Amino acid sequence: MSSTYAPAISPKTVTYKTIEVDGLNIAYREAGDPSHPKLVLLHGWPSSSHQYRDLIPALADRFHVICPDYPGFGDSDAPDPATFAYTFDKLADVVERFLQKKGFHRFGLFVQDYGGPVGFRIITRRPEVLEWLIIQNTNAYEIGFSEAWAGLRNKLWLDRSEENEAGAAGLLELGTVKAVYLTGSSIPELISPDNWNSDYLLTLQRPHARRIQLDLFYDYRTNVALYPEWQIFLKERQPKTLIFWGQGDIFFTPAGGEAYLHDLPGAELHRLTAGHFAVEDCLPYISKHIHAFYEATVAVKP
Repeated sequence: MSSTYAPAISPKTVTYKTIEVDGLNIAYREAGDPSHPKLVLLHGWPSSSHQYRDLIPALADRFHVICPDYPGFGDSDAPDPATFAYTFDKLADVVERFLQKKGFHRFGLFVQDYGGPVGFRIITRRPEVLEWLIIQNTNAYEIGFSEAWAGLRNKLWLDRSEENEAGAAGLLELGTVKAVYLTGSSIPELISPDNWNSDYLLTLQRPHARRIQLDLFYDYRTNVALYPEWQIFLKERQPKTLIFWGQGDIFFTPAGGEAYLHDLPGAELHRLTAGHFAVEDCLPYISKHIHAFYEATVAVKP
C-alpha cells in the first residue's frame, strides 16, 4: 500500500515569507484570512517576529495577522550601518512601506517595546491607518523608565564615547537577554530558552550587530523627545485601546502602563504578573482578551 501527501495552507496556517522593501529583504510571518480584519504585530528588542510565533496562530481565526522583522533583526537583511541609518525613523519608514506593499492600509496595531517607537511614528503621521490599538509594555511617558535605563540615559545619550558604548554593550550579552525574558515572570518554566537563544544568534551575533544595536540604543533618545507628540495624539484621537502590562518588566515600570490612562481614560488595562515579554507566559489570557475587546469595542457598529 502506498500513498501520496501534499501539504496545503489553510487560512490559519502561519507562513514565513520575504518581500523587497527599499532594496532590503524583509522577513515576516503571516496568517489568517485576508478578508478578515487586519492586525499588525510589531516586535520588541532584541527579538523578531519569533516573539509572536504562538500569538499569531492564536489570533488567526479572527484576524489577518502580519508581523515583520525590522532591518537588522531576525531574518531580515542587516545592511552595513556605515551605509544604512539604524534609527527609529528609518525602521518606521521601512515598516510603513512594507505594510503598504502588503495591502495593510487600515489595521489594528499591537506594539511592544521597540514596536511602540516604530508604530507611534507611523500612526501619528498617518492617523487614518489605525483602526484600534493594543499596547504591551512599550513606553510613551518618562515615568515609565526603570533604573535599567540609567546607563543609557545618564551616559550614552549624553556622550557617545567609547567608554559609554562599552558600558551599553553589556546589554548585548546572552545572560542579559535571558534576564529580560525571565525577570518578572511568576512561572519562568513557561518561557522557552528558544527565545533568548534565537534572539542572540539571529540578531545579536550577525555581522555588524554590535554597531546596529548601539546605533539604536543611542537613537532611542529621539523617542523621548517625541513622547509629548504621541501623548497629544492619544488624547486627541482617543483610539480604542487595550493595554497589557507586565508588572515585573525589567525596563518599564508599572507606572508607565498606568500613565496611558491619563490620556486614554476609556482604555482597558490588564495588569499582568509577568515581565517584559508577557505573551510568553500569559498567551491564553492575552489572546482571549484581544478577541473579546475587538468584538465588544471595535466590531460593534454605532
